[in-house]
Amino acid sequence: MRRRFDIAAGLVLLAVLGVGGWLYWSAQAGDGLRQGLVSSVSVGGPFTLQDTAGETVTEADFRGRHMLIYFGYTFCPDVCPTELGNISVALNMLEPEVAEQVTPMFITIDPERDTPDILAEYVPLFHENLVGLTGTREQIDQVAQQYRIFFRRVEDPDYTYYLMDHSSFVYLMDESGELVSMFAYGTEPESLAETIGASVRGEQPGV
Repeated sequence: MRRRFDIAAGLVLLAVLGVGGWLYWSAQAGDGLRQGLVSSVSVGGPFTLQDTAGETVTEADFRGRHMLIYFGYTFCPDVCPTELGNISVALNMLEPEVAEQVTPMFITIDPERDTPDILAEYVPLFHENLVGLTGTREQIDQVAQQYRIFFRRVEDPDYTYYLMDHSSFVYLMDESGELVSMFAYGTEPESLAETIGASVRGEQPGV
């Protein structure tokens, strides 16, 4: 089921981006095709959100550093913890001087439950430098639209609480806020670390 969801979410995301579903599969066949997709779309932009201390932050607060952004929610039973774990492993693989130039970021798609206090308890479970961000529903909808995130609320009778279907990509943004690379769910930490390190050092990323 998770595999089917990831495929569907990927296709929905790419439809929003204005490219055909066939290009998603083509992108898996080679780094050049995938890098071409990244360079042909507009992803990211200004945002105003709240951090775990309840303070207002904007994209300008992270200028001069790379951002590694993942959208999810704290009640997620499997996909989000898995992806955040991979991000943590990748960050720990980087040289200290490279890692200190990267801000890992978890932006919730479920602000009704993911308050600053909840995020303050959640994000340190994965990495000490992970920044948790929430906001009003309007603020979250805006940033999700800018990053082409698909999500929807799902009521499942097998759970006592609602779930959120959502696309599961990791976005690497450079120090000026431009998209460097998008990583599909399940990308190995070694690949994440290699691309992050190359971008921070000013080299051509491998993906």
